[in-house]
Amino acid sequence: MSRTPFALFATASIVALATAGAAHAQTAPVEGATTTLEEISVEGQAAPRRDGAAGVATNDGYVAKTTRTATKTDTPVTEIPATVNTVTQKQLDDRRPQNLQEALNYTPGVRTGAYGFDPRFDSFYIRGVDVTYTGVFRDGLRQFSSPSGLFRLEPYGVESISVLKGPASALYGAGASVGIIDLISKRPTDYKFGEVEVQTGSHERKQFNFDIGGPVNDEGTVLYRLTGLARDANTELKYVPDDRYFIAPAVTFKPSDETEFTVLTEFMHGRTGGSAAYVNHYDANFDSIGAVKTPLANGKFNNFTQDQGRVGYEFRHDFSDTISVHQNVRFSALTQREEYNGRYDEISEAGAAGLVKEQFVALAADTYLKSRFETGPVAHTLLTGVDVSLLKYSSKYALSYYTDPDDIEVPNFGSSAATPFRSKQDQSLVGIYAQDEMKMDAWRLTLNGRYDWFDSTYKSDTTALNGDRTKDTQKQNDGKFTGRVGLSYVTDFGLTPYVGYGTSFVPNPGTVISGEVTRPTVGEQVEAGVKYKFPDVNATINATVFNLQQDDGVVYAVVTDDTGSNNRQTQLDFRSRGFEIEASGTLANGVNFVASYAYVDTKIGKPDSIKGKDLTSTPKHSFSIWSGYDAPDGVAKGLSLGAGVRYTGYNYGDNKNRSIIANKARAFVDAKVSYELENLNPQLKGVKLQVNATNLLDKVEQVCSSNYCYYDEGRKVIASLKYQW
Repeated sequence: MSRTPFALFATASIVALATAGAAHAQTAPVEGATTTLEEISVEGQAAPRRDGAAGVATNDGYVAKTTRTATKTDTPVTEIPATVNTVTQKQLDDRRPQNLQEALNYTPGVRTGAYGFDPRFDSFYIRGVDVTYTGVFRDGLRQFSSPSGLFRLEPYGVESISVLKGPASALYGAGASVGIIDLISKRPTDYKFGEVEVQTGSHERKQFNFDIGGPVNDEGTVLYRLTGLARDANTELKYVPDDRYFIAPAVTFKPSDETEFTVLTEFMHGRTGGSAAYVNHYDANFDSIGAVKTPLANGKFNNFTQDQGRVGYEFRHDFSDTISVHQNVRFSALTQREEYNGRYDEISEAGAAGLVKEQFVALAADTYLKSRFETGPVAHTLLTGVDVSLLKYSSKYALSYYTDPDDIEVPNFGSSAATPFRSKQDQSLVGIYAQDEMKMDAWRLTLNGRYDWFDSTYKSDTTALNGDRTKDTQKQNDGKFTGRVGLSYVTDFGLTPYVGYGTSFVPNPGTVISGEVTRPTVGEQVEAGVKYKFPDVNATINATVFNLQQDDGVVYAVVTDDTGSNNRQTQLDFRSRGFEIEASGTLANGVNFVASYAYVDTKIGKPDSIKGKDLTSTPKHSFSIWSGYDAPDGVAKGLSLGAGVRYTGYNYGDNKNRSIIANKARAFVDAKVSYELENLNPQLKGVKLQVNATNLLDKVEQVCSSNYCYYDEGRKVIASLKYQW
């Protein structure tokens, strides 16, 4: 089953294409369900973080100091024997990303924009692995997804994003082989603050934001935060809006220094277009040979609405200075309805339609005991824990002219045979784990071990084009041990070399081309690197080399059968090796910078038909640099300037490595200017004007991934007026 309704639409369209002789339009789903994630911390507006929150980062401007994502403890980033990249709150404030891809644009080894402009999903690769489905976490807990149901990130609702690169299953259980991306929610603060903001800009954008918080009582034992926004906007694609309503209440109860309980919630409604892509042309093998600048959507049946919500808590209690218990729990749910339609070619508006309705509920709970003790000269920080993950989803879709799998109606497009499909899946994952961080003089040794029990029941009900109906039930029951070990040496002059090794294990939702339930993806990685913190300067440089092997990773392939032509999940083995380097700093003279380069070399091992090929949409070379200047005094005080360049090297548009849809190298320029108006008039204290431009030079070219072609997003300008108190 395809992950995106566009993929389904592609299927129906190609069937029609085969009979009508016209090129049909398809939207490929996000590829590869397994990805290695590097830790990225997105810093928040809130006050310095307390010990109770999972995954919280402490940052200074553009430089990360600590992050809990790597170890669930407060180990300094420079001492962690793993690659950790951090996007701080300062970076987010300067660049104003509108989605998760944009937030990761300046992170080494991360491939964004592989699917061009697509407002429906957050999708990206890390070190060649697609982590969209299996690598995203929220506040230290797995963020669930189903084949077509993906939680969207609202960047205004996070205070940090941590990307931990390398297998993290030994600590977190199910996770991509390249690591995890941990999204850190905004939390209540122990000081009063507030802000309101209005935005306008490209494509008739209108948005209002607010963020307020602080103590509820004089004692400071109850804290709150309320964050929200409303947006009414169009996009560069006709019939594809980008509307959103978001609200995130949070409250912290802290009856004593030893006990803390924080409730985190979020509710979001979004509306966009189901056919957010362009017409593709195909050859006789149903392989894309490129896109034309003709949108798929014709406006008759193209509405994509999604409602998502989460309610959870983080609890900490200190029994003593050396022993504490932690529990993080979250319930999440998502409901979506995606209508999609499109034309067969750029001349006629005739085309097929389809509908995907999907929903899921999920529960994640992590409970662990943290103990500190010493054995001779060795200091230990020991975590022992258990976590439980439960997912239950149902999916219904119909191709051709059906508009509802439950109530078949025929819109005024014509009539045709239908291919309704229904599926359900229940997954459970229970794991027990231990982690020991050991310190002896300058040495740091981290050991992780975990065992997971996985159980899955999958049911499907399919009606083929010839009317035959097939029901199927498949079960999986498996167990897996994963481990991680890392060693670093912390010198007194700021240099820290390290080495690490880890394994991963993650179940995948849905089925493969043959109809069998997808097998769990497994991986292992070896990594070595060096970190350097400049003495007396707020700047760091991190460099690493890695070698990753992943088996049974999930990707997509176009398959034609009696139900049509669909983008279906398939699984492959591959290896990824390369080099990354990143430098970041916030200097006393007002200069901020983050720069990186990545070399990623991927090779497919199985299946044999594409053995030795490069992974789709994975450039060997990429680099980025963003630099800004905040005038600290003088006549320019209050003025802030910033600009960045993002370069993506040559890469292939499919796993067959066909040159006809290969992606040539390209670079994009982003920019920012802001001014604090109190420097013009003291009565305007707290008022700030800011303008951000993404793809400032409006460079738009074809970009292909997973055998489907899109176009880069064009220039986008957003102006905002903010008042803070």
